[in-house]
Amino acid sequence: MTTDFFRFVGYPVRVYAGLDAISSLAGEADRLKAQRVLVVCGQSVADKTDLVDRVKQALGDRVAGVFSGGKTGSPVTSVLEGVATAREIDADGIVAVGGGSAVVTARGITILLAEKGTAQELCTQYPEGKPPVSPRLMASKIPIFNVLTTATTAMTRAGTALIDPESGHRLELFDPKTRPAAIIWDDQALLTASPWLCLNATAGCFAGVASALQQTGLNPLAESDLLEALRLLLDNLPSVNSHPDDPAVRINLCAAAFLYNRATDAGAGGSALGVVTALAHSLDTRYPECGHGDAYSILTAPGMRFNAEANPAGQASFAKAMRVKKDGMDDRQAAAAAANAIEHLFKGLGLPVRLSEVGVPGGGIDVIAEDAMTDFGLHRNVRKIENVDELKGILASVK
Repeated sequence: MTTDFFRFVGYPVRVYAGLDAISSLAGEADRLKAQRVLVVCGQSVADKTDLVDRVKQALGDRVAGVFSGGKTGSPVTSVLEGVATAREIDADGIVAVGGGSAVVTARGITILLAEKGTAQELCTQYPEGKPPVSPRLMASKIPIFNVLTTATTAMTRAGTALIDPESGHRLELFDPKTRPAAIIWDDQALLTASPWLCLNATAGCFAGVASALQQTGLNPLAESDLLEALRLLLDNLPSVNSHPDDPAVRINLCAAAFLYNRATDAGAGGSALGVVTALAHSLDTRYPECGHGDAYSILTAPGMRFNAEANPAGQASFAKAMRVKKDGMDDRQAAAAAANAIEHLFKGLGLPVRLSEVGVPGGGIDVIAEDAMTDFGLHRNVRKIENVDELKGILASVK
């Protein structure tokens, strides 16, 4: 038996987890000579938790300012406000405190602080009839340190999606230099998130793991990380509700998100469910009341059903990993069992599985589908999307 050629490139990141992990920030800031740090968070973290005070206690006079204007979805307007604050204090490092929005906002600030051009000019472009093009963002970036409150997959990503307030579309910027120098999984910081918020943040990770495990020909590094991520998710997601005050549950979910991201660095792709990613991006952008994880809990199972005929072996492989492939099942039966199991899991966790549950009216389907047609993820779906009506059909199945 031979293994196909594969390539893995790791990057240097330090992870600190457990009791008072926030105290590790001082050593990290000193290691990278960050002496004028900007703390970036949302209003809820600033007003309803003690996390900013704890960061200040850890870093002392290294904290030069706080920007608490981070918004859900990281709209360009709020990111530019953060850029102005960073320039005003001459920031040489950023500590992002919060979930995905805080982390993405911090990345957006570092990019727009360093690069010449607007977000609209620096984002991935979609020339008609041609493949998407991501501009190379070459300017040096100040270091980022992430203090997480949820198990967001944004924690170690190189991609930054900002919302254009005029068009309502996502602006996708890519820069590996914005990956964090350190990640903090602090017990008490993670417990500041409600169980609902914790589950919502992790639903996207589950969908990503499900998609990646439907890829055939995974190399051993990617496959082993994905299988362990799946185990951690299945073992710990139900405990978010049953043991809401157990920090180990939250740390295990952070580990699952970290392993999933590392698997993508090792070659695991998202093409198996690119249609889910595209529709989810459009849904949670157009309907802010729909959480990021809500979009994935609604769309993952129908996206699998749509793709089943194009990837029966891959979906059957995932069904085996989920332990729902029974003796005598063929690949299509196993694929159906896996989609049903995902829907059952999300519903059992109290997450939505219908568009009506997040306030999307019947007429909203057309807008969501049309927006998704220009999403980067759609171009990588395992089944080619022929027209917008196919997307409308997926959405209609869960209205």
